[in-house]
Amino acid sequence: MNKRGPAITIIGVVLVGISLLIAMSIVPSNVDSPNDLSVYSLFEGMFDEISDEIQIVPGSSAYFSYGADTDVSILWGIQIIDYESGDELSIKISNIFGDDYGEYNQDESILFEILDVPQSDLLNFEIQNTGPRTILIVMMFSEDPENSDVLSNTDSPVMNMVLPLVISGFLLILGSIISIVGVIIILVDWKNNQNNKQNY
Repeated sequence: MNKRGPAITIIGVVLVGISLLIAMSIVPSNVDSPNDLSVYSLFEGMFDEISDEIQIVPGSSAYFSYGADTDVSILWGIQIIDYESGDELSIKISNIFGDDYGEYNQDESILFEILDVPQSDLLNFEIQNTGPRTILIVMMFSEDPENSDVLSNTDSPVMNMVLPLVISGFLLILGSIISIVGVIIILVDWKNNQNNKQNY
């Protein structure tokens, strides 16, 4: 029996295993479950300001403010630390003059958006818990992220996290493709083998 199919499949499985090992190696050792995984701790140094963890009971709101410089973009995000299915947030953004900067709904663990601020302004975030249970949230802000040196500096904590993730993702895709090719070859060889037996 032709052994090329099994060999190719094993190579693919090994690559998938290596990709998972790389991904696991960058997860902090004190993380026991997905709910323990905080974005701001994984991407330390990426954010200019990180709020304290705030608890919000159903139907109530929490308020955050962020002062933006003139003509910049703001990357802002919210993470529900102890996320469970069914959790929902309503986010309203305005300034001190009552100008509307948008309204967002969040029903996943993490939400990130970029907000263009045409002039120096104080942004007010009203975060309402529209879900059925009490949740714990944290807000993150990064000013002018496109011109930040966080992603261009190869020694930054963010790049130390991103590069292994890119390698892990590449190996995962490559390994999956090779494994599928190997399985197809196994099936083709098996079918050819059966046809040869019938011919005899």
